[in-house]
Amino acid sequence: MTIHTQESLSGFIASDPQLSYTAKGDPRLYARIGQEHYRREPDGSFTQTETTYHHLVIFNRSAERAAERFAKGDNFIAEGYTRPISYEKDGQNVEGEEFVAKRIGHDAARTRYEVDRARRPAPSTQAPTQTVAASRGQDVPAEFTAETGRAPAAQAIRR
Repeated sequence: MTIHTQESLSGFIASDPQLSYTAKGDPRLYARIGQEHYRREPDGSFTQTETTYHHLVIFNRSAERAAERFAKGDNFIAEGYTRPISYEKDGQNVEGEEFVAKRIGHDAARTRYEVDRARRPAPSTQAPTQTVAASRGQDVPAEFTAETGRAPAAQAIRR
């Protein structure tokens, strides 16, 4: 089984995020984002170079959540893909690209925030009757479940 990977993008929200709706009525969030770039100097220090600006869009439920949680200046990390775009600006056709984020979150390395979690039930001492993946209707290979009859890896190693 292969590992699913996507492109990632990190930076800061450079404009006020704008929530709008497509012709089909789907939520769409647009923001201009910035990326700071640095050059490593021979002495090991870093010098900031030009900041570049790009287009970021998010659709559907992710767009609504991002509109609630992000503001101009916030640092983020996003997962998605880049696609070409063309639009008209000042009577001229402009070719470019935009990053379509499927997932987005605050950059924990650059942002201080608190997570408010609902109280969770105490852990059960009994074995779970259903895995999270199974509860979502996903098949889980037998080698990744406790039902294989094998001891956990930590117990299987004997010295």
